[in-house]
Amino acid sequence: MIMHSTRAAIFGGKPQRSIVFLSILFILGLALSPAVAQSVTWPTIELQVYTSDLSLPTSITFADDNSGNLYVTEALGTIRIIRDGILQGDFLDISDRVLVGGERGLLGLAFPPDYASKGYFYVYYTRSDGDIVVSRFHTFQGQNIGDKNSEENILVIEHSQFNNHNGGQLAFGPDGYLYIATGDGGGGGDTLGNGQNLGALLGKILRIDVESTASANQFSRITPQQGGGFFVYLPVVSMTTSPQQAPAAYTIPPDNPFINTPGVAPEIWSYGLRNPWRFSFDRQTGNLFIADVGQGAYEEVNFQPAGSSGGENYGWPIMEGPVCYNTSGCDETGILPVTSYSHASQPEACSVTGGYVYRGSEYASLQGFYLFGDFCSGQIWGLINDGSWQTQQLLDTTILISSFGEDQLGTIYAADYGAGTIYKIAVP
Repeated sequence: MIMHSTRAAIFGGKPQRSIVFLSILFILGLALSPAVAQSVTWPTIELQVYTSDLSLPTSITFADDNSGNLYVTEALGTIRIIRDGILQGDFLDISDRVLVGGERGLLGLAFPPDYASKGYFYVYYTRSDGDIVVSRFHTFQGQNIGDKNSEENILVIEHSQFNNHNGGQLAFGPDGYLYIATGDGGGGGDTLGNGQNLGALLGKILRIDVESTASANQFSRITPQQGGGFFVYLPVVSMTTSPQQAPAAYTIPPDNPFINTPGVAPEIWSYGLRNPWRFSFDRQTGNLFIADVGQGAYEEVNFQPAGSSGGENYGWPIMEGPVCYNTSGCDETGILPVTSYSHASQPEACSVTGGYVYRGSEYASLQGFYLFGDFCSGQIWGLINDGSWQTQQLLDTTILISSFGEDQLGTIYAADYGAGTIYKIAVP
């Protein structure tokens, strides 16, 4: 991610939307919703340097263990620990197996509930052949350091044809299940036809149970691979519930929307996504926000209310933002974004980066606002539902916003991909 055209070239797609992997990123509404409600008091924000000297940061997260640690993934394959703004060293280094370039790299990290007692965590990366890997790693006994030789493959998804649209977000939902965001497989215009293909795992939000030891609903796919994971062909074929095979790396939640639908991958929670670059759950309400990078006209932010039974179709490649991508035979019955902005109205913008709803206690004026930005333009917006969805630019920056993140206290941070700096979002 770097400079505008360069930026764009780095992530893939739009001019490869490049941004190096991010291809990602999101957007809320800039072209913004029609009119700003008079009742909304928009907060004033600023960026405060939290730490620097990172290399190509791609995500920020925390473990709910009262340690005060922040964890930052770096594209090249390392995870760094930050405490009180000071780098503590490497948590994990798997640079020996991560493929970087285009929008590839180490893209996501998630800690399970009760991480302190479990001693394992999950990562999302692209391996040497370009395929997407979701794996579990364990820490060394008695140490908060990941053991790179403890890897267990949970899911492997074929993605060798293109280097963009890899998705990359991992997060445990309020229900304890692992949610996984995948891109549509790359190229332009959904070349591989995955967005609306319910037999494919690309272009989706997946929902799986990686914590249950129950044997019911265990899935294995084709041929077990090293580490106990399973290689997933696209489109998916030969799905079985076969307890005779090696133990499945995960189970399917019994209330997943397509679990009993023949020919449909039961891992799918929602679909019709191009390259979801960051989703997050509102820690107070459980609402889900999904930022999806557009093709060339619109960036968008989608919303799924808490309590949803899943199965939402967010439209891609039928729709891009609020309009038809292909006007011929366009079916507009899918879920439209709650906010979007056009490249025409925001010429410096090109790739939305999804953020978080502020639920910290330090800044009352930020309470309840969803913050998101654009990788190319550096703009940060606020989004809130005040009877209707309203969005407004809160800050114009020069940083390449590759990710937002939050800590255990609800403070929100932003990563500058180019400079390797993590900023705290604050109210002056």
